[in-house]
Amino acid sequence: MDLNAKIYVAGSRGLVGSAIVRRLKEFGYKNILEKTSEELDLRNQAGVENFFCIERPEYVFLAAAKVGGIQANNNLPAEFIYDNLMIEANVIHSAHKYKISKLLFLGSSCIYPKYAPQPLKEEYLLTGELEPTNEPYAIAKISGIKLCQAYRRQYGDNFISVMPTNLYGINDNYNLDTSHVLPALMRKFHEAKLSGTPSVTIWGSGKPRREFLYVDDLANACCFLMQHYNDGGIVNIGTGMDITIAELAAIMAEITGFTGEIVYDTAKPDGTPIKCLDVSRINRLGWSAHTPLKEGIEITYQWYSGTGSSCYMTEKY
Repeated sequence: MDLNAKIYVAGSRGLVGSAIVRRLKEFGYKNILEKTSEELDLRNQAGVENFFCIERPEYVFLAAAKVGGIQANNNLPAEFIYDNLMIEANVIHSAHKYKISKLLFLGSSCIYPKYAPQPLKEEYLLTGELEPTNEPYAIAKISGIKLCQAYRRQYGDNFISVMPTNLYGINDNYNLDTSHVLPALMRKFHEAKLSGTPSVTIWGSGKPRREFLYVDDLANACCFLMQHYNDGGIVNIGTGMDITIAELAAIMAEITGFTGEIVYDTAKPDGTPIKCLDVSRINRLGWSAHTPLKEGIEITYQWYSGTGSSCYMTEKY
């Protein structure tokens, strides 16, 4: 990408989109298009097409999505499938219609089959049943990947798709009703420390294993792939290392300074038992993650305990 290229980051207020914008600016890109969901509702086909017609972006990072943890996916299945289908269909089709140079679509590692072999290789997609708690979201994201591949096969559009692992970092969603596990734990432990609450309760058994990637590392990977990858196959982005939820809770207690009891509510669902990505493909391309988990959590908590805890309690797209 030329430094003067017009780049549209869809979802620039969210965790991933805001990190991509930060990274692009660090690289020296100045012509970055950003629209809030209030300014441009990506579920609205006419609005999206009008935006592309007027602005004519050359590159698109499609990071906009409706996202959330187990509770949000359980409570809002219709919104998770409808909103994500509409967002990706509208943006991908307009990117084709107005002949952009390249589009990068963000999938998610949670759309792999629930009981796929570990670590998760790219070719495992659609080889088994999905995790029931997030099936609507997964179906929508799989559709986005297939849309990119279909436009590539039929029209030759340079649309690529990536599969990031569980993410965390600055500008995350800390709303306990809709957030993912790491930001939810950060808020719970932080507030328990401040209030002197003697215990923190965590959903599930604490035994599931998860991989976590600092979002600025993901942004770096996306920019790298936008420059160096032009194939139709999906690309995993992660660290290739996982820990149990119980181990994550212990790290979070240490970093936040919480010294009380950690209680596990086994009546709540665990979700997928283990989920770790095979990142050999992106490693062979020349990229690897560099932020250790504890360091990334410390950076995030420093931000969260300052301004983040009051400014970012809800989803932002």
